Amino acid sequence: MMGDVPFLEIFVDAPPATVEARDVKGLYAKARRGELVNFTGIDSPYEAPEGAEIHVQTEKNTAEEAAGVILDVFLNASGRPSGARSR
Repeated sequence: MMGDVPFLEIFVDAPPATVEARDVKGLYAKARRGELVNFTGIDSPYEAPEGAEIHVQTEKNTAEEAAGVILDVFLNASGRPSGARSR
């Protein structure tokens, strides 16, 4: 808990190929050319979180579904019912 706001770890799980394909800054390409060192997933290992409160799988959930799950868990953790979403 941080003040009156709960801390929730969210694991947005996407396959490495998907993450690299979404890389609009070209960081993966730079890492593959050796221009960036210790780049996670290329020459430095990736370690998935072990205790995340929320695990969203991008290959199985749409962005809207993932956002709904995250919002519902957050509202529940903050003491509000999930139906209390403001729009």
